[in-house]
Amino acid sequence: MAGRPREVLTLQLGHFAGFVGAHWWNQQDAALCRPTDAKEPPGELCPDVLYRTGRTLHGQETYTPRLILMDLKGSLSSLKQEGGLYKDKQLDAAIAWQGKLTTHKEEIYPKNPYLQDLLSAEGVLNSDGIWRVKSIPNGKGPPPFTTATTPKPVIPTEGSIRVWSDFLRVHLHPRSICMIQKYNHDGEAGRLEAFGQGESILKEPKYLEELEDRLHFYVEECDYLQGFQILCDLHNGFSGVGAKAAELLQDEYSGRGIITWGLLPGPYCLGEPQKNIYRLLNTAFGLVHLSAHSSLVCPLSLGGSLGLQPEPPVNFPHLQYDAALPFHCGAILATALDTITVPYRLCSSPVSMVHLADMLNFSGKKVVTAGATIPFPLVPSQSLPDTLMQLGEATPWTPLSACGDPSGTCCFAQSVVLRGLDRACHTSQLIPGTPLPSPLHACTTGEEVLAQYLQQQQPRVRSSSHLLLTPCKVVPPYPYLFSSSLSQQGLVLDGPPTGAAVESIPVLGALCSSSSLNRTLGDLAKDLARLDLRRWASFMDAGVEQDDLEETLQELRSLAQCYQSGDSLMD
Repeated sequence: MAGRPREVLTLQLGHFAGFVGAHWWNQQDAALCRPTDAKEPPGELCPDVLYRTGRTLHGQETYTPRLILMDLKGSLSSLKQEGGLYKDKQLDAAIAWQGKLTTHKEEIYPKNPYLQDLLSAEGVLNSDGIWRVKSIPNGKGPPPFTTATTPKPVIPTEGSIRVWSDFLRVHLHPRSICMIQKYNHDGEAGRLEAFGQGESILKEPKYLEELEDRLHFYVEECDYLQGFQILCDLHNGFSGVGAKAAELLQDEYSGRGIITWGLLPGPYCLGEPQKNIYRLLNTAFGLVHLSAHSSLVCPLSLGGSLGLQPEPPVNFPHLQYDAALPFHCGAILATALDTITVPYRLCSSPVSMVHLADMLNFSGKKVVTAGATIPFPLVPSQSLPDTLMQLGEATPWTPLSACGDPSGTCCFAQSVVLRGLDRACHTSQLIPGTPLPSPLHACTTGEEVLAQYLQQQQPRVRSSSHLLLTPCKVVPPYPYLFSSSLSQQGLVLDGPPTGAAVESIPVLGALCSSSSLNRTLGDLAKDLARLDLRRWASFMDAGVEQDDLEETLQELRSLAQCYQSGDSLMD
């Protein structure tokens, strides 16, 4: 199967998952639109892993995400549920029912100013009212690059972003969006708040059959499906939706990889006790049930804690972001996700989802942590060995799984990706005969530098590492979070700022099976055990029994024990 893409189907469940997903797909789209004279070599990452080719009713070839997303009524804003590529309901063939029709018209949301400007800049709306996307050569790959004058980038303002669809610039297939009409996105009533509510959604024939139909549509057109990645809200009722979806995938597609990214927004407010308790309960139930049905589960959050004790959000030296804005948090988490998922998206010698999970989840350790350095702090005058040596013995990445400070914890296995560095700086540029500052300076390839550095950091750890030239794209609508000390390519300037907007960045990302989960999951279980559930009967009324809670508590404690620091590969 050399050279053939190993397809992945993405499930995107929940509104915060929508923010992360919109940034993720925008970054994939930006990578597809790389100019022909781009410095990074083509072909390191295979877009066909995530995308599918198709054809509209008008014969137009399309290239759309292989995606199923679920969200609540009122979350789409101006985005049509059926998308804008394949059909217009006004052009549908004759309606079977010939009797009297009554039309109930919902309020039309105005299109976000950013998207209006974006469509004007692309300028491919034909006079017949049909949106014509750029053709795809041979049905695959990036659209052709033209030498026409590039319009000035349109940057959305934070105030203009209300929902994730306000800044999604990627066209979706009509079978991608599945709306849950029985719950509301806005307002205080009719919210999807509890794990049990989410579970019950996929017990209803209407929603279960709709999901199964979409799964079969996408899966049956795949030649070499390697598995599923689930982006799922962990803090609300979508944790229950995700758990049932993972169970369905495990039952129907045995042997395929299922990697679940449990997403939580930034730090929460102490003045909202019910939301905080529900967040705790949904996170606990979600982690336990998702780990039972997934190959691998990774919580992703910029918050410092999964439990009830609030911790400040994580810090990035070269980023200024607002942790209260999903638009900002989603962008950072999508950048991390775009890097740590590299192994199973490679064109050459990819690591399958199943193999990646097997490497990390031995001895029942199905929950892993993520970390990233955004951007990787390389100064143009330095080499990779110089930068790694300057990082010292500290953990080189910022933790992104709300597990607190990783200092003093140990790692059992890790998958590390470094991307976006020019090949010239991969190895030491010292003049022959110069004393070597470190063993890293003696390495002859960048891959050897990275592997040896990881071996020095964690000598007894099973490590897999990948080094890519391809950077992570951060062009609009990615928010401008970067300090003025960065160059256009995201390198740390050793001179005055140039004033050029950052367009791409190098990123270091990691997935780790870490002993920090022993403390994190254990603390989560303690918080859960201290709850007086009589005060939170509404959570139990949503379909969760007292026995379910006791079982979840026991499973959490068992999971935590898997990560005791004495339990390592080499013992």
